[in-house]
Amino acid sequence: MNFKEQLNDKTKHAEEVVKKYLPKETGYQKRVLEAMNYSVVAGGKRLRPILLEESFLLFGGQGTLPEPFMAALEMIHNYSLVHDDLPAMDNDKYRRGRKTTWNVYGDGMAVLAGDGLLNLAFETAALAFEGVEDINETKRVARALGILGKKAGIYGMIGGQAADIEAETTGNVTGELLLFIHENKTAALIEAALMTGAILAGADEETVGAMEKAARSIGIAFQIQDDILDVTGTAEVLGKPIGSDEKNHKLTYVSLYGLEKAKEEVSRLSEEAIAILRSFPKKDGGNGDEFYRNAFLEELVLALITREK
Repeated sequence: MNFKEQLNDKTKHAEEVVKKYLPKETGYQKRVLEAMNYSVVAGGKRLRPILLEESFLLFGGQGTLPEPFMAALEMIHNYSLVHDDLPAMDNDKYRRGRKTTWNVYGDGMAVLAGDGLLNLAFETAALAFEGVEDINETKRVARALGILGKKAGIYGMIGGQAADIEAETTGNVTGELLLFIHENKTAALIEAALMTGAILAGADEETVGAMEKAARSIGIAFQIQDDILDVTGTAEVLGKPIGSDEKNHKLTYVSLYGLEKAKEEVSRLSEEAIAILRSFPKKDGGNGDEFYRNAFLEELVLALITREK
């Protein structure tokens, strides 16, 4: 099976996992539940849940323990997109080739849909406790919950979003601030994915820290590539309007350093991430020259960083 076929199978699996935990559209709150589900089933690469499970598999994890976290992470990601698209934020009317949540349900209901997805994410992740088999797995799930909360919160994604909004308001953006925004607004949830997968598989703290570093490089490169595509892509391929960064007067890596420098940085960061993913020796490797490897994960990272949409 080639990489494209593998990716298709793993995306379908992630899709099934996510949909399994979505709420039923019933009751007096039916409208907000519809808006929540509309946001999540809109498509997308299911990148973060796939990365989470592949990190789990990299370190020898087995079973379905990661599944509640896979769904939770995708809920958090989609809530952030719902809020990003709002008139008060990026004011985007289309995403993934169809109308954004606020453009269908109104901005008030979209705010509540985002809030609902964030709360549901932690309800869902907590369900992993029901699948633990011993005290060690219980501790891993608790640790993973803490990582998920931090990376999604004020010291992660929300912190990056807040800095991004303030930077737009003041117009005073330095390279250091732009890096902070990328590290938190985009990379934080990728860090959550790789770190959580490793934790649930039983990886030690040093290894989890290294996965955090790899994920940070992946996340920054992913965002820089997104900035590149906003300049060089087409609306037909991307499924959303191009040039939105310029329209919203956003300072990006491309506008700050130029297109060629941005491409060079994407290449450098991708090489750094792959080197880390290949650096974990097996403790039971006998002569010490056996390393944990996940060829699909390595190829996925390269594909994501150099993507065209």
